[in-house]
Amino acid sequence: MRSYTHRLISTCAVLACLAGSACGGTGSGSIFSYKNLPVAGGSAAAGEGHTVLFKGSPVMLSGTGIKVGDPLRDVKVAQTDLSLVNIVETKGKGKVRIISVVPSLDTKVCEQQTHFLSEKNKGLDKMVEMITVSIDTPFAQKRFAEEAKIANVTFLSDYRGADFGKTYGLLLKDPHVLARAVMVVDPQNIVRYLQITPELGQLPDLEAAFAAARSLVTSS
Repeated sequence: MRSYTHRLISTCAVLACLAGSACGGTGSGSIFSYKNLPVAGGSAAAGEGHTVLFKGSPVMLSGTGIKVGDPLRDVKVAQTDLSLVNIVETKGKGKVRIISVVPSLDTKVCEQQTHFLSEKNKGLDKMVEMITVSIDTPFAQKRFAEEAKIANVTFLSDYRGADFGKTYGLLLKDPHVLARAVMVVDPQNIVRYLQITPELGQLPDLEAAFAAARSLVTSS
């Protein structure tokens, strides 16, 4: 078994490659500059036996795959104050929730995905809970949120043992990050929309996720 330090070094190296350059938030008083990044047009499948591409090379997913129609699964993740919460029991329980999953907030694609979730939802955040899950530490998530001035997104960390990734079939064991995904959950905790980007460097179609969430809000 590789040591934690070895794994951490390997993870950082891959994330640096994925990012191209570190992002580190938008800074005090600045406005986020959106880039023309590719948006995925399809979805990969979650779980063992499935892959996503990283720089054109397949990377194996691990864990039990989630799919549309499945109930949200019990798993504990860390909040920015280090306390644990069941993903099923977040503050938005009983409402529609959008769960945005990113490999690491310290990459340009993940940064833009999170800003888009926060800033481009056209008021949807007043009706649904916006959640971002990553394997970053709670300290890093809190710092990112403060520097990016994002207050309408719940940040949850899977850093302890990647239990969220394993439970939902979204863990890339090597390099120990989460796949990029977005899911929309209805008030009864049923997954009604799911997209896993086939290429790790692509953004999910958040506009489609927003439309699915609005439809659920209207019908509930």
